[in-house]
Amino acid sequence: MPLAMADVGTVNTIRRIGGNEETRRFLENLGFVAGAEVTVLSAIGGNVIVNIKDSRVAINADMARHIMV
Repeated sequence: MPLAMADVGTVNTIRRIGGNEETRRFLENLGFVAGAEVTVLSAIGGNVIVNIKDSRVAINADMARHIMV
């Protein structure tokens, strides 16, 4: 399921990253790699704030749809 649909407060493991090469590289630089654990802290209108690798990152709904957990 896409990260945009994950429940707030749950710990999820990233299964794969979709999208074009540029999108995948951008997300990888933020720490979104397969096998990483990510926790959704807040979700408003599809935009999410997540905790990944001891950092808080905000991503928009489009990017969140490319991250499969």
